[in-house]
Amino acid sequence: MTSRITRETAARRPWTVEDSMFRALAILRVLVVLNMLGINAYRWRTSFDRPGAAVLALAAITAWTGFAVWAYDDPRRRRPSLLVADLAVTLAAILVTPLVKVPSVHATLPGFWVMGAVLAWAVHWHWRGGLFAAAVVTVADLSVRVEVKQTTYSNIFLLVLGGLVVGYCTGLLKEMASARDRAEREAAVAAERARLARAVHDGVLQVLSLVQRRGLELGGEAAELGRLAGEQEHALRALVQGSSARPPSVGHGADLVAALSALQSRTVTVSAPAGQVVLPSDVVDELVAVVRACLDNVARHVGEEAPAWVLVESLDGLAVISVRDEGPGIPDGRLDEACAEGRLGVSESICGRMDDLGGKATLMSIPGQGTEWELTVPVSAA
Repeated sequence: MTSRITRETAARRPWTVEDSMFRALAILRVLVVLNMLGINAYRWRTSFDRPGAAVLALAAITAWTGFAVWAYDDPRRRRPSLLVADLAVTLAAILVTPLVKVPSVHATLPGFWVMGAVLAWAVHWHWRGGLFAAAVVTVADLSVRVEVKQTTYSNIFLLVLGGLVVGYCTGLLKEMASARDRAEREAAVAAERARLARAVHDGVLQVLSLVQRRGLELGGEAAELGRLAGEQEHALRALVQGSSARPPSVGHGADLVAALSALQSRTVTVSAPAGQVVLPSDVVDELVAVVRACLDNVARHVGEEAPAWVLVESLDGLAVISVRDEGPGIPDGRLDEACAEGRLGVSESICGRMDDLGGKATLMSIPGQGTEWELTVPVSAA
């Protein structure tokens, strides 16, 4: 039962770049082993002083080729031990050459067959693997030669170049395939979100909108129910539209504008430039937390229905966020009293976070004229 499930799982596994490359390499291995057998058969009478040992060596190389074609076909068998063994057999095939061939023959016993192991390392470990395997094979090849001719140099150069090029191209193809898979997943997620948005809009959102409208018309406790329904309607709209999810990544960072736009509600207005303000993702998360703390203070001290405005700007290498309300303001010394009483909302949630980011939080408050927080952080932190 277990083996059957494993086979079914492997059959459903997506075809990868490495699978395709090893399938092509399997064909190449068969061609080069046939070439090796043909050349050695053609030179049989003049090349070998130990024919029996040569036959055994050629048979072993051919058998290993068949095993390698089978072993590399399944990703579960493509372990480092297989690649190391493949390279070791290749080195043994080269080093056995002086034992079976006459000294006047300059070609090694395996000939071009050695490229199979080099390209396997290149496919699995990209250009670094290809370069390493080619270097090891080159050292072994040079160690069995009495003299190095121009053809020897040309063959070695092509082997090293092939390992580098195949390894680089394999790595590049894998990156492209990963990017394609991510794009397909994102497209599928967007399509599903659009489907859910239509379904939610046709049902839940319309009911919440009706509850909000009727609650405000009836007043009293129904008005509070309507207000809560309105907040949930906005939150649900943001969710199905994807704006409440983590801000979209931009390279190695995130867009501060997109992240803060998710805070917009019936009472909160967010204004921002048309472009993006890109910062590291962790910095964006902290800045959103700071702005949330400012808005929580507005709701707590000014009123849940009090309007607030958030302005995002990028000025002279700084990201500047302003959070403003039209409440009664903060009396002089009130923040110091709050700290002395052990209430550290402003000192820790706002000022402490900005200090940790290497930024600055500036409070501007005039009694009777509202409060404004100005939050600045260097864009260079990205």
